[in-house]
Amino acid sequence: MEGTMKGAYLPGNSTVVFKDVPIPRPGHGQVLVRMKSSTICGSDIRAIYREHVGKGPEGYQGVIAGHEPCGQVVEEGPGIRRFKKGSRVIVYHISGCGVCHDCRMGYMISCSSPLRAAYGWQRDGGMAEYILCDEKDLVELPDSLSYTDGAQVACGFGTVYEAIQKVGVSGNDSVLVVGLGPVGLAAAMLCRAMGAQNIYGIEMNPLRIELAKKLNLVDQVFAPAESNVDDIKALTGGNGVERAFDASANDKGRATAIRATRQWGKIAFVGEGGTVNFNPSPDIIHAQKTIYGSWVTSIWLMENLVEELVRWNLHPELLVTNRFSLDKADEAYKLMAGGNCGKVAVCFDEELK
Repeated sequence: MEGTMKGAYLPGNSTVVFKDVPIPRPGHGQVLVRMKSSTICGSDIRAIYREHVGKGPEGYQGVIAGHEPCGQVVEEGPGIRRFKKGSRVIVYHISGCGVCHDCRMGYMISCSSPLRAAYGWQRDGGMAEYILCDEKDLVELPDSLSYTDGAQVACGFGTVYEAIQKVGVSGNDSVLVVGLGPVGLAAAMLCRAMGAQNIYGIEMNPLRIELAKKLNLVDQVFAPAESNVDDIKALTGGNGVERAFDASANDKGRATAIRATRQWGKIAFVGEGGTVNFNPSPDIIHAQKTIYGSWVTSIWLMENLVEELVRWNLHPELLVTNRFSLDKADEAYKLMAGGNCGKVAVCFDEELK
């Protein structure tokens, strides 16, 4: 495919720069994907949009932005084995070396090779009309899921699904989600689908609280306060929840997640950045609690998640409150940075409706 395309770049001063660049051509083992939906992740805002603070895996290299891409294959390079022209695909957003231990487990997020390159961070991402992808980084998107469903699987929902796999959630559990931004809302949505009967949230943004209630993702929401631990324990027979997820990256929020979890309970940290202060002996050691750190997911679990979403008839795009065309990506990033929204998507073709 010849010609040029428009791409959005993040210079690091809370603006977006558009450039016209050549449409890439796929090499061996690669495909060209026409973008359909590219959602915005909080990590983009934290580490790239406002200023380029990321180092190592989060070091932005001046590429086309967007690490939550979903689209349709329009051109095949030589050596393609599974996907073909017309395939609907989600892009696992880290392209690993493929031969280190973590890559062989499917956890390219933890690839230790200098060849590791994340889409939208070290190689061109999804905020453009087309994206060049390695076939090994693709996950099939079933017809029953929209491209905007798939874009969220690429990072946010995949990240939460991994954390849930680590701590385990079932109908036996009450769950606390601290921070009801897009990742926290995704956690509540998946926990509900997995049978959790009582889901409690902590959030201060009225729009996000309203969205959580409208979609029946939480049973009760509390504003951040010193009384949060007592509030949660009062709803759980004085014991606390069995499982807690922190998506706030807030010091007090994380401490609340730990302290509002019952004896033998499990807590997952998925919110990036920030700090946490707690007292190990009374807060986790004596109560036999376990804290898990969880970073994105593996490509095989992402494929499992897609299958589960179809089985549950669950649509991540319900969390999208605002859609923009590519030429208004600057407005999309500004809205996401302000936080007065759910998930924000840059959409193409039918996904813009």
